[in-house]
Amino acid sequence: IINKESGEAQEFNTHDETVFKTYLTFCGIGITNAQMFEMSVMEYKRNQLLLQLAKGIFEEQSSLDDVVHRIMLEAQGLLKCKRCLVYILQDLAEIEDGLIAEFAEFDKSPARKETQNMIKSPSVFIKCFDKTDGMDLIITPEKKIVDSVHTDVARYTIEARETLNIPDCESSMLFTFNSEPASDFKAESMICIPIWNGQDKVIGCAQCFNKINGQAFNTADQNVFEAFAIFCGLGIHNTQMYEGVYKLMAKQRVALEVLSYHATAQDDEVDRVLEKEAVSVNLYDFKFNDFCLTDDDTIMCCVQMFTNCDTLNKFNVSEKVLCRWLLSVKKNYRHVTYHNWRHALNVAQTMFTMLSTGGMGHLMTDLEKFTLLVACLCHDLDHRGTNNAFQSKIDSPLAQLYGTSTMEHHHFDHCIMILNSEGNNIFQSLSTEEYRDAIRILEHAILSTDLALYFKKRSGFIALVEGGEKNWVESEKKDLLRGMMMTACDVSAITKPWEVQKEIAQLVSAEFFEQGDIEKTELHEQPIAMMDREKKDELPTMQVGFIDAICLPIYKVFIYII
Repeated sequence: IINKESGEAQEFNTHDETVFKTYLTFCGIGITNAQMFEMSVMEYKRNQLLLQLAKGIFEEQSSLDDVVHRIMLEAQGLLKCKRCLVYILQDLAEIEDGLIAEFAEFDKSPARKETQNMIKSPSVFIKCFDKTDGMDLIITPEKKIVDSVHTDVARYTIEARETLNIPDCESSMLFTFNSEPASDFKAESMICIPIWNGQDKVIGCAQCFNKINGQAFNTADQNVFEAFAIFCGLGIHNTQMYEGVYKLMAKQRVALEVLSYHATAQDDEVDRVLEKEAVSVNLYDFKFNDFCLTDDDTIMCCVQMFTNCDTLNKFNVSEKVLCRWLLSVKKNYRHVTYHNWRHALNVAQTMFTMLSTGGMGHLMTDLEKFTLLVACLCHDLDHRGTNNAFQSKIDSPLAQLYGTSTMEHHHFDHCIMILNSEGNNIFQSLSTEEYRDAIRILEHAILSTDLALYFKKRSGFIALVEGGEKNWVESEKKDLLRGMMMTACDVSAITKPWEVQKEIAQLVSAEFFEQGDIEKTELHEQPIAMMDREKKDELPTMQVGFIDAICLPIYKVFIYII
């Protein structure tokens, strides 16, 4: 304060000093509060701006080009600059060692103008995006990215892992900025910042040039740009992941198309079977034996079963589609010792016999009969000759994909894959409701062949039958009945004449021994007795135990249902 207007000699005295000091104390408090309020308002506006910018970035994440273009527009608007460049880096794991070795001798001394020559290296960028105010976006692919001062600055920033702010490009001691012949653009000031992803890795860098007001980029610009770059990194990383997943899905579709073609019966195979005459074999007898049949004969047996159920007429299934589907199903069974196409045929024939001469047909609708035969033929599709426990032991992809009933889930999924293959959909003429019911019945029936589920549900089924249950219309009871029928058919080899049963038992034990051998040699584990080749002398006892514990209880119950 200057020139006191009153008082003696118009001079400031001690009292004035005391009053002024007290006043200034309150002034300081007021100014501090005002500054804090101003800073909080600025921070609020900054956060709102960043959130708005982030929202814009995350709205479009299906295309890397679109996301980067959005980022560049937002960056130019945020910093009020004339030009923006974005470089996207290759996978850092592939180039990091080379870059570190190259920059190991780097000297940041301003006197070293040869810096640019040192940091030139083979292209490490997969794309460069260039957006100048008033011009269209230019996207340069990897093979056309040429070394320039901009790539040098980008590599330097990426290796340094920090923001580079050059207020005056012309006087820079690290890089030489020249006018670009193609555009006559001259860099006056610039800021370059590395872009990080959510895994703390650098995936690129962004450069902004020449503020519109002619000033250099200041600390506030740098802080805002660094915060903005975090959202940019997440947006780019998410988009790259999306594009990667999209490509993998495309590869999967191609692989499925290839597999579907090779796993589907061709027209010449179908025509050959259609020209054959019906096989003279008693399909209505539980003593059915397929050992004397050729592969084509087995297909004709299946055609006869569907024909005798009048499936082709009731559900408008053409004989050609049925033959193609049967041949495709057969083709998708592996050549394992027991769980192969012949086993599926026998299971289906037992179901056919139960539904016809076995007295169970009156309890099932036509759609259920149709679907149960399909389920029996498909219930072991792509079986590998090993059980669920083995899949879990080796942590196979199937075990990782399915938590329980591993192989049964796979059999069902494989069944659906065949049905969805061109020319194989025997359910194509079903109504929407019928199709939905058929798929539900199909899934439940195939999953029911898991003996673990059989043991869980058997006591409840026996209790219903022993309690005199005659009404199986209710959905839950019908599911239970169909499931028990599937198990009865699956283990029906023990109902065959002794000569047939003995040969089948040998096939089963041979497949079990093969799994046991793998467990010994590859897993270095002792297999259970029924899979241990060294205990083959105990097979008769184990077979009787299997019949008594699993087969007889369910067969005895079915007597009362019929």
